[in-house]
Amino acid sequence: MIGCTKLLCGTATVSDVIKHNAQGGTRAELLQFSSSNRPLVVWNMTNRCNLQCKHCYIDAYDRSYDNEFTTDEAKHFIDDLAAMQVPVLLFSGGEPLIRTDIFELGKYAANKGLRPVISSNGTLIDDEVALKIKESGFQYVGISIDGAPATHDEFRNQKGAFEKALKGARACLNNDVKTGVRFTVNKLNQNDLAEILDIVELEKIPRFCMYHLVYAGRGQSMIEMDTTTDEKRSILEYISQRTIELHNKGVEVEILTTDNHADGIYLYNKISTEDPSRAEEIKQLLTMHGGCSAGTKFANVDSKGNVHPCQFWQDYTIGNVRETPFSELWNSDEELLVKLREKHLYLKGKCAKCDYKTLCAGCRIRAKAVSGDLWDEDPACYLNEEEIKSR
Repeated sequence: MIGCTKLLCGTATVSDVIKHNAQGGTRAELLQFSSSNRPLVVWNMTNRCNLQCKHCYIDAYDRSYDNEFTTDEAKHFIDDLAAMQVPVLLFSGGEPLIRTDIFELGKYAANKGLRPVISSNGTLIDDEVALKIKESGFQYVGISIDGAPATHDEFRNQKGAFEKALKGARACLNNDVKTGVRFTVNKLNQNDLAEILDIVELEKIPRFCMYHLVYAGRGQSMIEMDTTTDEKRSILEYISQRTIELHNKGVEVEILTTDNHADGIYLYNKISTEDPSRAEEIKQLLTMHGGCSAGTKFANVDSKGNVHPCQFWQDYTIGNVRETPFSELWNSDEELLVKLREKHLYLKGKCAKCDYKTLCAGCRIRAKAVSGDLWDEDPACYLNEEEIKSR
């Protein structure tokens, strides 16, 4: 993730990060700069979902799926993650709130010392559910809202989905559960970005994360719906402008982007021009972040126990936690993991020529989807030849 508020507004410093890492990485807001090789783990605890979203990376439907983890298997999995001291366990889906044991498992994870969080479409959350989320020890709920009401409902293939999601966010906030909005930008909803940020401000939602489209699952069929390089540049300029405006107004919201680490280089170049005294610190923070986290600071485990470098990499499996503990798989010399941890050595095309490749490295999923070669250049990079040369 690229912390726009942190970088543009100076709400995180190199000294903050050094202290954070020295203390074992305890502050959630600084995990993106962690030096630990213990990953944030996204667990797709079920593939079942009550919606059918156009950009779903696992192609989920509202039906039962065979061979998903039992409650006992999930607890064994959580035990291993706790012993490994992973910083975050994200309960995802499908829609994780469909699983009736989610509160039992969230409480179990919290009692083991993990930081459990939820990624949800928000439609199943009311005050009663929000209270259960809080009492179970979940520390955050990210709710996906992908446009103004009509756009969101079209994306989610359900009329009224926007209003249900917003009510879900309100229920979380009313019950003291930290909540954020997740927005996946594309050609269909980019013009709704301003309205969504207005809603975030009006509703006092403390976190907004804009996701770039990754060509996986149903999202792969939407390659043609990705924004153009010019549109990406305009979007980042707008995000930058709103981030600074909200900060200067005293609005307590953190703005982030994810799934396109060119955003970090864009912000570095912008700050280098507008406030050169801060440029070196921004570069150090981006170095600590380390670019794409797939296979390094980030991992995915699907509902059947298969381990993937990230949640979008469902076609490549490192192993299965039913057969081998996650900790053992993660610390193995598996070929792709080894390469991802020194990915700058294998990049091709524009990514190979970029002076900031160790700070970004592009998206390997998009590269493979477009060219067939996962080490090829990221087709969604919008930086020009001058911008990828070091200053």
